[in-house]
Amino acid sequence: MSTAGDVGTRDGEARQYLENHRVLELFNNLTSQLMYNRPDEPKKFMIDVLEKLQKSKITRLDYPCLFDDSNIQSVFGMLDPTNRGCIAFQQYSAALTTLGVKDFDQSPEGSAEDRVTFETFLKEARKGLSEASSTFADS
Repeated sequence: MSTAGDVGTRDGEARQYLENHRVLELFNNLTSQLMYNRPDEPKKFMIDVLEKLQKSKITRLDYPCLFDDSNIQSVFGMLDPTNRGCIAFQQYSAALTTLGVKDFDQSPEGSAEDRVTFETFLKEARKGLSEASSTFADS
């Protein structure tokens, strides 16, 4: 007979397992990509994404990501409608957070002048989206 303590321990172990292996992030990314792309063959599509993820784990390149450079450029363009080539630090921070980037440079080049360039934004977005899309724990 199981006790409440046993169940709590198993729940904690299960939660830790899911976190350690980033299983929830994997399912969230797969589901997001599935809804965004709406392929005719969803199972094949998910297998392809998983295979691409497996290859990217080895090469550390080409993670299956929902956003590409054109999406990042569009976000920056919306924040810089007059094409000054830079955005305020608060815009940079909010946009990266909205894209799902959790860990980004809090003092990027240009932040002291409140003028973060597209190059800086692109670099941080790419890096953060790659990390979010990788959905595997570093070994």
